[in-house]
Amino acid sequence: MKISWKKMLVASMACATLTGFMTTSYASYKLNPEVTDATPALKQAAEIGLRTYNNPQMANVQNKDAILVMSFGTTFKDSREKTIEKTVQEIQAAHPDTKVILSFTSHIIIDRIKAKEGITIPTPEDALKDLKAQGYTRVAIASLDVIPGMEYAYDSAVFDLYKKDFKKMTLGTSAMYWMGQENQRDDINEFLKAFSTQFPKVGKDEAILVMAHGTPDPSNAYYAVIQDRIDSLKLKNVYLYTVEGWPNLETIIPQLKQKGIKKVTLMPMMMVAGDHANNDMAGAEPQSHKSILEKAGFKVDTYIHGLGENAAVRNIFVERANEAWNALEAK
Repeated sequence: MKISWKKMLVASMACATLTGFMTTSYASYKLNPEVTDATPALKQAAEIGLRTYNNPQMANVQNKDAILVMSFGTTFKDSREKTIEKTVQEIQAAHPDTKVILSFTSHIIIDRIKAKEGITIPTPEDALKDLKAQGYTRVAIASLDVIPGMEYAYDSAVFDLYKKDFKKMTLGTSAMYWMGQENQRDDINEFLKAFSTQFPKVGKDEAILVMAHGTPDPSNAYYAVIQDRIDSLKLKNVYLYTVEGWPNLETIIPQLKQKGIKKVTLMPMMMVAGDHANNDMAGAEPQSHKSILEKAGFKVDTYIHGLGENAAVRNIFVERANEAWNALEAK
């Protein structure tokens, strides 16, 4: 697989704002160099995008590097192997001489896997404690989150709580983070081009319903931007809805009827095809999305595969991991 290696050095900086912030053309965000007296609060507010922490008290400690991959996880073993574990294998292949560790942020899933399969997958906190005990001094954290929602906030909290235990720590972004604002790249366009490689062809009266998760975090607004990019990329008759956020299925059905849609394909926009995809989306129960749509008069097909089964999407996650690694290596 061809990996798109990206340099973390910023070639140029522009577009200073009134607060003294300056965007970069890359995955991080930097203060305007004219700001010479930045307060701690201003510095913290500018920690957007890929984050890096250098511990001055460990500057002379020898480098021993690791990559920590953080995922929500799933109890669906078959999907886990095809998605999460497959992505981790490709991250490891891109860094064959580096220790790569997988952790899950869902403590409930960790407990269920241990009880059912006898496998202990560490929390990010436990994984970092183990790396520290084994003498690792620099850690690049890679996220398998789709958007920077509540789960990515967990990633950021782990970074903040454990960064001082190491000489250097970096935290990569979710698959979709930047949306083309100012000089930043458009991750959403990149993601949708990869995601759409699995879309079936649709006729005039057919549609694809993309099921996202939703989040109580204000970043739920990402879904409106994703729908905007779906439309601007002219991805025909593609509608996004969420299980636990906005928009929900009930807001989409009137749009389908207004457009004369007769048949829909349900497809998860989630890393794995777990409980939400198999039950909430495609289950036989009356409250499943499939059943609701059939009751509303639509013919329904289901595509029960997680994002991690899509090679083009996996490549994006590998690229995000590479960015975190390159930032760890940067002087």
